[in-house]
Amino acid sequence: MNNGKKVVLVVEDSPLIRMGAVDLVISAGYEALEARDADEAIRILESRADIDLVFTDVQMPGTMDGIKLSHYIRERWPPVKLLVASGNAILEESSLPTGSRFFSKPYDDHAIADAMARLMA
Repeated sequence: MNNGKKVVLVVEDSPLIRMGAVDLVISAGYEALEARDADEAIRILESRADIDLVFTDVQMPGTMDGIKLSHYIRERWPPVKLLVASGNAILEESSLPTGSRFFSKPYDDHAIADAMARLMA
């Protein structure tokens, strides 16, 4: 279906940052899907069984932020890996589900690509 590539769902409300993140995912060798907010992300997760990792922003419009979304994903889709980024919040990784990684923005592309590779190894 997707020629064996791992699939990463980017959840980010800023079109510019989302585009950058999608480019990053593709250049790291993964298939990229994108969502504007948590609600759209959940719809995509419900419609596809091949998503390996969700890379989400914390601050987003809609019914839940990235932290709530990551907990929701961990409960409903336990195997999905989580990468969370935020420009305003310096989060304790303890407020995130087990096995997620947190990055503050602006993040280093190499650090993100590296974390994705490690999470999906």
